[in-house]
Amino acid sequence: MRVALIGTGRMGAPMARNILKQNHALAAYDVSAKALATLEDSSARICTSAVDAVRDAEIVLTSLPGPKQVEFVMAEIEPAVTGDAIVADTSTTSPEQSRAMAARFAAKNVAYLDAPISGGVEGAVKGTLTVMVGGDAADFDKAKPVIEAYARAVNLIGATGSGQLTKMVNQICIGGLIQALAEALHFAQAAGLDVGKVVETISKGAAQSWQMDNRWKTMLDGKFDFGFAVDWVRKDFALVFEEARANGAELPVTALVDRFYAEIQAMGGGRWDTSSLIARLERN
Repeated sequence: MRVALIGTGRMGAPMARNILKQNHALAAYDVSAKALATLEDSSARICTSAVDAVRDAEIVLTSLPGPKQVEFVMAEIEPAVTGDAIVADTSTTSPEQSRAMAARFAAKNVAYLDAPISGGVEGAVKGTLTVMVGGDAADFDKAKPVIEAYARAVNLIGATGSGQLTKMVNQICIGGLIQALAEALHFAQAAGLDVGKVVETISKGAAQSWQMDNRWKTMLDGKFDFGFAVDWVRKDFALVFEEARANGAELPVTALVDRFYAEIQAMGGGRWDTSSLIARLERN
């Protein structure tokens, strides 16, 4: 298929490479020349503008930092996207913004999917991301072969906005799991246990998680350069809290974890990955 990708940063560039591996024709653009240059050694068509990238595209993917960038890019490409195309936004925004964008594009016969991703940079590189999608089933079926190029799990959750809501559920779960793991590792060290043996043992039982399997050692080593940054998760949490105020959900643990991430930012760790919660426990 003819695919356009707007946003070739840490997530977008490896996604682009996996799309190319499936022999789709890809046009790519990023406002950062440095980010765009990472694809110069590929078969992607490097474009000089977002409008140039989306001309004649059947599937338009956007991988952007947040709602402001999504609003800007969508307004830019809206006049250039042709009828019968599908725009799929992989960014993390809000369900309200997704519904508003879908309505705008529907006016010119262009479909819109909110298709946020989970799995970090490692998942983008390996093509093993999880994608949660909101939108029409027929549009989902058309876009799915392209999305599957960079994902191992792709599910249509429901109507437009459902993808973003599911991403919020995902972020709530991750925040609580990382904090629990950070406290457990900190406790094990304070108790003088062999942490490796502890993790080897409890990871075979009910305490097991992806975070435990993949991050316990790097957390103890103080290595926090594995992807999704604290600044980004706090942006996501702000969207979660806004939605929770609207739907009445209570999120006391998530609010507490958000405050802990604010402490990490104050320590200079805004660009550390989310596993850095352990750093605030070991700072003294």
